[in-house]
Amino acid sequence: MKGFTSLKNVQQELTSAKTSCVELVDYYLKEIETKQDLNAFVETFDRSAKAQAESVDLKIKEGKAGKLAGLIISIKDNICYKGHGLSASSKMLEGFESLYSATVVERLLKEDAVIIGRTNCDEFAMGSSNETSYFGPVKNPLDKNKVAGGSSGGAAASVVAGLCMAALGSDTGGSIRQPASFTGTVGFKPTYGRVSRNGLIAFGSSFDQIGTFTTNVQDAALISEVIAGKDEFDSTVSKKPVPAYTASIDSLKGKKLKIAYFDCYVNHEGIEPEVKNRTIEIIESLRAEGHQVDEVKFDYLDQIVPTYYVLTTAEASSNLARYDGIHFGYRSPNATDLESTYVKSRSEGFGREVKRRIMLGTYVLSAGYYDAYYTKAQKVRRLVKESTQKVFEQYDFIISPTSPHIAFDLNAQKDDQIKMYLEDIFTVQANLAGIPAISLPLGQSKNQMPFGIQLMTGEFNEEKLFAFSKELVNKFALIKA
Repeated sequence: MKGFTSLKNVQQELTSAKTSCVELVDYYLKEIETKQDLNAFVETFDRSAKAQAESVDLKIKEGKAGKLAGLIISIKDNICYKGHGLSASSKMLEGFESLYSATVVERLLKEDAVIIGRTNCDEFAMGSSNETSYFGPVKNPLDKNKVAGGSSGGAAASVVAGLCMAALGSDTGGSIRQPASFTGTVGFKPTYGRVSRNGLIAFGSSFDQIGTFTTNVQDAALISEVIAGKDEFDSTVSKKPVPAYTASIDSLKGKKLKIAYFDCYVNHEGIEPEVKNRTIEIIESLRAEGHQVDEVKFDYLDQIVPTYYVLTTAEASSNLARYDGIHFGYRSPNATDLESTYVKSRSEGFGREVKRRIMLGTYVLSAGYYDAYYTKAQKVRRLVKESTQKVFEQYDFIISPTSPHIAFDLNAQKDDQIKMYLEDIFTVQANLAGIPAISLPLGQSKNQMPFGIQLMTGEFNEEKLFAFSKELVNKFALIKA
């Protein structure tokens, strides 16, 4: 058996009885075992995956199968699945088992997807290379000397290596789109509030969103259609109805659109020439096809990364306060009293990067600095949001590189925090503005490594985003939607 690159193909094989869901699970479990050196998975869910597969096979025979029947999917190690391990790739939650399932997990299972396991990530989703994980770094399946990106590196690797058909990740400042760019997958982040965060371990609560990794746009649209929508367990979720993304995925074929790009992104001093040239080539091709493609001014490029890190570290400082050896998480065996329990448990349970961000967040929230940093950052966030919305009053999309470069070597940037934080420079705008964004595998370097082109659009405009993404992939990518 060979791995499948689209759910449509899988379902054709299943309905014609050429294969079964149980056989699919067995195949992918063997592939995961064979490629253990990638370190993509923290744990596989053999027993529950096989049980779910048997149930799906029965439903297929009875003609009662759900939309995602046959989809073998992984979930990032910060998404709850009742009765299964969950650690956010941290020593702090070593040995913990989820007491309930995230809303997205329940919706996947309801539509007969099979969850094969949990994937490695940067500790508490804090990182851009998947090198801060307690379980060690994830290797890029396309070049094992390079990173897979972060923080959802394991999720991206699991898809491109053929260890599953799709993956769920989380995106706080680019943690789906940047790994997607490095691995040549389709990485989608929805509008903030489109998908429930119930059951997602919080990093930055006003930024975090659950999204998808797939090999094609169609599957991203279908999975998103299933997991999106109102949820009584998350007060930040929108009650707006979720369109049938897949039904309208061909709706922009042949239509002329208005597309903006920022000169400060395309001509950024840190961008690699191959990434820049490919972005310009696509822009010029779109213009030649009759689309209106204009350069638009964006004044906040130098402010968006500092703003993002002030706000997210502040939120992380608050969210991670519960992991103290008393309420949740690892308790140090070296503690002798209440104070040492707090100090030693957090010092030993958290990794270096997480502790760095907690301290940064505590600092910007402290008396005397709150207005200078946190309040000012909130004001800048508002300006970024308003500036971005203003663009969408005139244009349908903003196009840009996803990352300034291709995947870098393991350990190459690990100790340079400024470089690591600047990994988010093109992706973080979407999180600050709360808009949907997608990374599409439209570029390839001379050494055959992929890189992504990013599309952003207005709030809750995912339907249009998927439709145009499919058009771009069909025209420019190495894969077809």
